[in-house]
Amino acid sequence: MAMQEEMRQTALELTGDELLVAQDLKKYFPVTRGIVFQKEVASVKAVDGVSFALHEGETLGVVGESGCGKSTMARCIMKLLEPTGGKITFRGQDITKLSRAEMRPFRREMMMIFQDPYASLNPRKRVGFIVAEALQVHKLGTDAEIKRRVQELLEVVGLNPEHYNRFPHEFSGGQRQRIGVARALAVNPKLIVCDEPVSALDVSVQAQILNLLKDLQRDFNLTYIFIAHDLNVVRHISDRVMVMYLGQVVETADRNSLYQEPKHPYTGALLSAVPVPDPTVGRGRKRIVLEGDVPSPMNPPSACRFHPRCPRFVEGRCDVEEPALINRGGPASHTAKCHFPLERWPLTEAEMRTAGTAGTTETAA
Repeated sequence: MAMQEEMRQTALELTGDELLVAQDLKKYFPVTRGIVFQKEVASVKAVDGVSFALHEGETLGVVGESGCGKSTMARCIMKLLEPTGGKITFRGQDITKLSRAEMRPFRREMMMIFQDPYASLNPRKRVGFIVAEALQVHKLGTDAEIKRRVQELLEVVGLNPEHYNRFPHEFSGGQRQRIGVARALAVNPKLIVCDEPVSALDVSVQAQILNLLKDLQRDFNLTYIFIAHDLNVVRHISDRVMVMYLGQVVETADRNSLYQEPKHPYTGALLSAVPVPDPTVGRGRKRIVLEGDVPSPMNPPSACRFHPRCPRFVEGRCDVEEPALINRGGPASHTAKCHFPLERWPLTEAEMRTAGTAGTTETAA
């Protein structure tokens, strides 16, 4: 047990120059019973022990099924939700337990782009007010300077500066998301959390917003946490990818390594469902269909949380011993939380269901 804990700790190696570090981050939502005298009877483990490091100027893609804890993790990082446990370090300072007043200086450096470009904008306020609000809160200029800054931002994101006095309902979905991007850029942040920013947009508009985000990252040296369901979108914009399942990280790797040689069976199943533009390749590829439903985060499976649905499940190992998130072959930065990782990719359906021996040796990253 002690060896397994030591291996788990070695999975996150820090160099000291990270912009953001999350260590063993947890967020549990209590489940209560009773009307007058409420008693906590259980808890929903939305995020349960997530650790990662993020360097300045890079993009970390976060993928997984709905309900795996991606958005909750992002809101904990932004301190929109108070973590139940763990530690969040931003630019070398622990911000986990800071009060609202103490967090204010960090709010300028950490902004968020939300999924729904209409629900995230106040329909009663004009675009100029929406984008300028953060500048006014932090007292960053006179009224004339703030107005000029807002008009510059609208132009930067591809909108007409004269749109300053319009309301959100007068814009299309893609234009509203550009307003959200301008709002996030207003106070010159270092980190922007993009919570599925293109999932509500048409495909052609998605490409425009993604290219805009990449251009802005280059021009302003931005760092992104990019959450999405679409693995093709994540591959296009991310430098590294983190795969989550039921509140935990099951695989982390650089973009090319993860897409070319996935190690975790869950990642393999996700990649097998990604559409392929070449019909010849698509017809010859086998889809890996996971059996059963996602377990409840209120009562997650013991040991490996993926084992009830895993085609490589081995009784007496996967349901007894929790795997550590460590290197399972390949680049040292490629880690997976699996006792029987995939030896090669792509696999046939028969190979997917065979837990081979090549990946069973646990070597610390």
